[in-house]
Amino acid sequence: MPKILLTSPKPARALYYPDEALAGLRALGEVRLNDADTPWDAAGLVAAARDCDVIVSDRQTPGPAAVFDGLPGLRAFVRCAVDIRNVDIPAASRNGVLVTHASPGFVASVAELVVGFMIDLGRGIGNASHSYRRAEVPAAVMGRQLKGSTLGVMGYGAIGRHLADLGVAFGMRVLVSDPFVKSDKKGIEQVELPRLLAESDFVVCLVVANDQTENLVNAAAFARMKKTAFFINVSRGGLVDEAALEWALKQGQIAGAAMDVGRAHDQMPTPALAALPGMIATPHIGGLTPQAAAHQALETVRQVAAIVKGTAPPGAVNADKATRLRALR
Repeated sequence: MPKILLTSPKPARALYYPDEALAGLRALGEVRLNDADTPWDAAGLVAAARDCDVIVSDRQTPGPAAVFDGLPGLRAFVRCAVDIRNVDIPAASRNGVLVTHASPGFVASVAELVVGFMIDLGRGIGNASHSYRRAEVPAAVMGRQLKGSTLGVMGYGAIGRHLADLGVAFGMRVLVSDPFVKSDKKGIEQVELPRLLAESDFVVCLVVANDQTENLVNAAAFARMKKTAFFINVSRGGLVDEAALEWALKQGQIAGAAMDVGRAHDQMPTPALAALPGMIATPHIGGLTPQAAAHQALETVRQVAAIVKGTAPPGAVNADKATRLRALR
């Protein structure tokens, strides 16, 4: 019977790996769990997976070369997340280990969070609520409605497309900027990034994070925005120059910001930046809904089911190098 290690610590397992998915794994093989409250480092993971065939990994547990070099019996490293940047794919391939990742089950969840951010930023809901909790009566201020406002979507991937459609449904003018993806949908205008920054009332960053997009949203980008504009980041913290964002907020270069991601632990917002006036911050909860969590967890079950049969499932990133899969046939 195949041996399967689920790396998710207890707190992460409770949120991201529902009982239905765990039962599915147990139907496929002998499952071991991480009963600690924190992720394993490389040495801890090697020790825990010593004779395992498959590792099903949470996003916080890395897959460095030491893991693949130190586990000669490992067949596959299955990531219960889309992001595999902390997995050493060349090392896995060199050792013949298959690596997979999940498809994005959080598209609607993240897009809906952005809508919530836009409404809160535009209407000051959170600020008014905090005042009342302090036994203060907040001032009535003029808000901004979504209908008639301009939404600028940086990055036209799955979430960007869904968000743009929501913007159209709200009656917003929608601008998108993406050098690799084109839109021909009615009500959505494709523009270059400088124009999007200059004309949008809500600028939403959904760009893919890589070396080329590091600090893409910098001081020059904020300087292009209207002083009445709001900036929202729900992609990755590395896309934003945090010093520039702090400057833009303190100097009134933009009207406010919201972020669900940042450069702190587990891609969370940096606490000092999150505490600034004009900022709304949430602890990386964009994909934290039962539907989104179940989508990705159940997908890992389907992937493991294929792997134990010796086949590479959808989501495999190095199937041509996965020579150890033959041992499970």
